Order: sequence, then C-alpha cells, then structure tokens
Amino acid sequence: MKILSSAFQNNQNIPAKYTCDGENINPPLEFAEVPDNAQSLALICDDPDAVVGVWTHWLVWNIDPKTTQIAENNVPSAARQGKTSSGGNVYHGPCPPSGTHRYFFRLFALDTQLDLPAASDRAQLEEAMKGHIIEEAELIGLYQRGR
Repeated sequence: MKILSSAFQNNQNIPAKYTCDGENINPPLEFAEVPDNAQSLALICDDPDAVVGVWTHWLVWNIDPKTTQIAENNVPSAARQGKTSSGGNVYHGPCPPSGTHRYFFRLFALDTQLDLPAASDRAQLEEAMKGHIIEEAELIGLYQRGR
C-alpha cells in the first residue's frame, strides 16, 4: 500500500499553503495498492518532533477503501474526523515553533468499519484499530517556519 502527495515528495518540504503560515488546508493525498480485503481506511497525521510530545494534526477514519485520493481542503464523504491535539475535528497544518519538524501521514487499511463518534481522539482511534490493521503506509513531509 502507498500514500503519496502531488504537493510534496516523501521527506521533502510541505508547501506553506498547507500550514498555519498559509491557508491551513490539508494537502492532496493519493492512495495506491490498497488491499482488496480492506473494509475501511484510517489516516493519522502527526508531528513526533513537537516539544510537548507527539502532536496530532489530523484524524480521519471510515474512509471508503476504494478511495484513491483526498483532494486538498477536503474530507471523503462518509468519513469521520476526530479530535486533534488542537482540540478541533479538522485538519490543523504544521506550525512548528522552531526548527524543522517531520509530519507523518500514516494510512491504515482495516478489516472493519470503526464504530466511533466523530469527537473521538487519537487514543480512542488507535484502541479501535487494534487487531484490525491489515497494512499501513506512510508519507513524511518536513516544515520549518520563516523560510
């Protein structure tokens, strides 16, 4: 399984448009080689370099496994967004206070649909995914403010 973006390559800089310095909208993402037996997809975007520990920027689950892309500033229909570290149920782009941070976009193929309310947080999502992950893929973007 693969996750890609037309906006940036793996381990390359995320354009400011997708950060707090720009429009703060999600970048376009593309999915490929999703397992045929997947019943849903889940997406977690986080920053493991945050001073306070891992900072969750976006949670999306119950994405149709036939989905091949998420357009910028968009969420697939029927998918649910969870509560991020910023407290909202929306994408919050990179906004590191200093230095270059890494942003992991992790895609999970699951063997089930998740019965979670939209207000669920990362811990609840990860608990619900336990034992249901068929395959996963990741895309890493970099961002430093004031460049």
